[in-house]
Amino acid sequence: MRGLAGRGVLVSGGSSGIGLAAARRFLEEGCRVFLCGLDAAEVDQALSGLAGHGQVSGLSCDVSREADVARLVNAAEMALGGVDVLANNAGTSVRSPFLEISPQEWDRIVAVNLRGMFLVAQAVGRHMAQRRAGVIINMSSTNGIAGEEDYAHYNSSKGGVLLLTKSMAVELGGLGIRVNALCPGYISTPLNAAISARLGEGFEQAYARERIPLRRVGTAEEVAAAYAFLASDDASFIHGTGLVIDGGQLAVM
Repeated sequence: MRGLAGRGVLVSGGSSGIGLAAARRFLEEGCRVFLCGLDAAEVDQALSGLAGHGQVSGLSCDVSREADVARLVNAAEMALGGVDVLANNAGTSVRSPFLEISPQEWDRIVAVNLRGMFLVAQAVGRHMAQRRAGVIINMSSTNGIAGEEDYAHYNSSKGGVLLLTKSMAVELGGLGIRVNALCPGYISTPLNAAISARLGEGFEQAYARERIPLRRVGTAEEVAAAYAFLASDDASFIHGTGLVIDGGQLAVM
């Protein structure tokens, strides 16, 4: 992708799944990468696996906690010499029917997926505003565009991310900061694999067959490619939008 080589990229939620694939893709593009994840051992494993692919470092962090986010962004700024691109990827999900969601479960999903997205974007955005340059890509979902059963808390948090992205774009564009969101559909990740396993053998294949026109689920690498595109100069006039990566799922009536 044009214009990515040499850029400093912070990937939140970068220790597994889509975030790890994004970290790897940005390294392949010649970027310097700093990543974070909730679990320290998982972060260490991710960094070990990426060693030798380029300049990469990171730490463990709970993006829903202000002190953790301040520590994360300060460390990333120092390690990268400035964050040019934020892949604001950290998120979580559980499957629960609406009538059974506890307030505690609701609060945790929203704390990570929406509050965490805001905290990291704001902290990084303040540095970018001083330099009057930068790209922020927030992780939303097709679940932020249309509702899916048993995910009211997740759907709501991702819908919030999409409107947060548009609001940021309106305010930050004049400061030289481009802001967009990714809206993946069903992607093969460790988180989705765990949910699928609890639903029984064959769930994922049946889901793809019945709901996705391409008749397969997406890969983390396909979403990572979208991260790289939106961060690149090839997307220099794309601002304030959500890029859908869903194999055609939202096209189905």
